[in-house]
Amino acid sequence: MSNCLVVLKNKKILSENCEYFACLKAFASEGLYFDKTAVIGYDCSRDIAAQLKDCRENYSNSVVLCPRSMEGALKEYLQPLYGATFDTGGAIEGAASVYIIFDGDAQQRLAAVAHRISVRQGKRYGKSYIKTVSAPRSAVLKAVENAKKINPALECNIYESFGDCTIEVVYSESDTKMQVDEVVRTFVTELDDYIYALEDISLAQRLFQLLKLRRMKISCAESFTGGGVGQRLVEVPGISEVYFEGLNTYSNEAKIARLGVDEMTIKSTGAVSAETAFEMAEGLIKQGNCDVSIATTGIAGPKSDNTRKPVGLCYIAIGLKEGVSVYKFNLAGDRRNITNTAINLALFLAYKRIK
Repeated sequence: MSNCLVVLKNKKILSENCEYFACLKAFASEGLYFDKTAVIGYDCSRDIAAQLKDCRENYSNSVVLCPRSMEGALKEYLQPLYGATFDTGGAIEGAASVYIIFDGDAQQRLAAVAHRISVRQGKRYGKSYIKTVSAPRSAVLKAVENAKKINPALECNIYESFGDCTIEVVYSESDTKMQVDEVVRTFVTELDDYIYALEDISLAQRLFQLLKLRRMKISCAESFTGGGVGQRLVEVPGISEVYFEGLNTYSNEAKIARLGVDEMTIKSTGAVSAETAFEMAEGLIKQGNCDVSIATTGIAGPKSDNTRKPVGLCYIAIGLKEGVSVYKFNLAGDRRNITNTAINLALFLAYKRIK
């Protein structure tokens, strides 16, 4: 069965993100993949007509992602082309099927359409998830390769964002539980040091669950991440049960006044140093309001500071009442990449320390 995705958009509006990524992801979750993706300007009527004819003649399933304002014109063109009328769900189904999805309600419709196609093809899928942080790509691909040796028919979808990686394993519901468990065990064995969850859950949610289970409170003192760690935490419903405070101690004076960092530490080792990160995390713990602390200090770029330390250098400290651990990283990329990668690392290290 062949599938085609047609995206009709205003090509004069540019976006950093792939507008149709959610469509690709929803279909991959059902074990479905597009053989062709065509992105066409919505004012290019001749190109649109040519592509829709190609869909009718050469693809089993076609999905058209477009503005709602195009609904009338599309249906007027497609109904005689397919020799049928659209149902209330925006679909014509037959030997060749077409589905219209509008930009505004795409999130609600994508999964439903993907599942509908999957069921029509007589396929039923189950899914398992392996969630990791900072796992080397070579290790992930090796784990996928070994998992497919156990079950060559399974599909592994990999989604990565600033070091936070989701491996979605899609398998047939006819596979035995023993076989599925063996596949998951392969990933756990090979990626154990990097795993934080075996379910579809965010890193911040997983940390929240663990803090709640341990009955622990957490506080953050951030410099170059600018409050990003705290923001990620407060996106989790119920976080007030475990989150005491977040301090954005960007300046040296704030580190000294709010966290008790020794002025001589900053003068002798610099604000971006293991010693300063240690004292930032220790300062939160000493205040007695939390059981776990996260501290970040680093150089996000685009230029270094007057110490000539390299862009991407950062220190993340995780404090417990038993002591503070400091981790050094040299991260690559632009300011956005460095900052967001550090946020994920900070949350993951906190999770690992209290696990």
